[in-house]
Amino acid sequence: MRRPKKDIQFTSYDDLLGISENNADIDKVLEVPLKDIYPFRNHPFYVRDDEKMAETVESIRNYGVLNPALVRVRDAGGYELIAGHRRKRGCELAGKDTMPVIVRNYSDDEAVIIMVDSNIQRENILLSEKAFAYKMKMEAMKHQGIKKEDGQPADTADLVGKEAGDSGRKVQRYIRLTRLVPELLELVDNGKIKFIPAVSLSYLSAEEQNWVLRCIMDNGAAVSSAMAETLKKHSEDGKLTELAVQLILGEEKRDTGKVTLPGNRIKQYFPKEYSKQQIEQVIFELLEDWKKNH
Repeated sequence: MRRPKKDIQFTSYDDLLGISENNADIDKVLEVPLKDIYPFRNHPFYVRDDEKMAETVESIRNYGVLNPALVRVRDAGGYELIAGHRRKRGCELAGKDTMPVIVRNYSDDEAVIIMVDSNIQRENILLSEKAFAYKMKMEAMKHQGIKKEDGQPADTADLVGKEAGDSGRKVQRYIRLTRLVPELLELVDNGKIKFIPAVSLSYLSAEEQNWVLRCIMDNGAAVSSAMAETLKKHSEDGKLTELAVQLILGEEKRDTGKVTLPGNRIKQYFPKEYSKQQIEQVIFELLEDWKKNH
């Protein structure tokens, strides 16, 4: 029986692995050498040797692996890990040579969905992890052509975010983050660029994003939602240049009465014979033109 739509249903470990009373006798737990277990292809979740991992290692040393990992057979030999990457790492750090697993014959799309759903509810997931995980799950579910009870195509984005309680719109925003250059995405994970501005920046080309990155790294510029939207609009209109990026991201500093622009980057836009006064005049003319259009 379905619960009301407002209730978020969290998938149990047994549900994710497909373990039920009906097939409990069919599932056999095997002890497989760690060297024969390979990570999931393009696994979007990091496995960190952090405090949580230390707790996992201690538990494995004291009690063993309480929940078997889920794997499938690889064409090239060995097993592909679907759920249990942290447990495998814990076994390695605990000095184990083998790990208990359940072997299932899942298709690529089924394996992706289970892999994502078994990790998406973890604590402290990075925005980039969630972004790439949602992208993988979205593609897998589209391949399956999931439909509603009335036979109409289901809203894939809504279904993708259901396990984590995210709306379809938010799922789409997360997936936009996968379009950021790696260096900007790292700043998002570190909290130096907030989620909403990051989504706007994802609409910029790779070259334009690198202009933003240089401005942040050289000047310590902060990117507000308003600035990111302005950058996006300029990009869509074909008006975004590196100088425009510097001026837009310097807007917050202008509010304090002081603007700092790196001289070496400014000079590359002017003839060598231009004096400081001439350069300033051109910049102010550009600012006036920019002001008229905003």
